[in-house]
Amino acid sequence: MLKNISVAILGIVSLLYILNPGMGFVEFIQDYIPFAGNLDEGGAAVLLLTCLRYFGLDLTRFFNREKKHKDD
Repeated sequence: MLKNISVAILGIVSLLYILNPGMGFVEFIQDYIPFAGNLDEGGAAVLLLTCLRYFGLDLTRFFNREKKHKDD
């Protein structure tokens, strides 16, 4: 029960960080830094996808390409 609540809170925090309601006021890595500016948003997205997968909603399957096998 406590683990479910913790995962849900992490998912909500990561979603809020991605939506950025503070207009960039709270940033771990500033977006104007070349090559590293969006790493914190990427990390929040990975955390959100992991939390959603924990609750049974696996959105990462949309990123996988399906290989078509030809019958020869």
